[in-house]
Amino acid sequence: MTKATATADRLRQTGWSRLRGRLFHFYFRLKRPMTFGVRGLVYDADQTSVFLIRHTYVPGWQLPGGGVEVGETAIEALQRELFEEGNIEIAGSPLLKSIHFNRQASRRDHVALYLVESYRQTAPKLPDREIAEGGFFPLDRLPDMTTPATRRRIAEVFGGAPASPDW
Repeated sequence: MTKATATADRLRQTGWSRLRGRLFHFYFRLKRPMTFGVRGLVYDADQTSVFLIRHTYVPGWQLPGGGVEVGETAIEALQRELFEEGNIEIAGSPLLKSIHFNRQASRRDHVALYLVESYRQTAPKLPDREIAEGGFFPLDRLPDMTTPATRRRIAEVFGGAPASPDW
């Protein structure tokens, strides 16, 4: 990522974008007493690259995913989120790797991390209102602004680090 892109990223996360992110969290707190989300660690068969996304309303690169909706299973939410955020269709059974408490989002939020090796990307992800960018990145060259939680999950899966109970 260039210095100009990183600066633009930081500027985009101020003002309306930051307020919008807080409004989303406030809305979810009103509608759901406890939130449960899913994230997918989508990686290639030789385990050298992973798919990451960058939202328009929060800073940093992260694993794709989102909240489990009412009446939806975690797997259905994962399938929906991966398609919405990366045009990725799951071809095999994702593996539930770990569940984490996400204190940064709220005192009621938990995230299930699934490993996805068998998939098909129908087309490269184009920017939209939610996703600014998405793509595959080599494990040894993750974007500079990859979130700490994303780096921890990758280290747990590919580096043998112990799984943290916190996101």
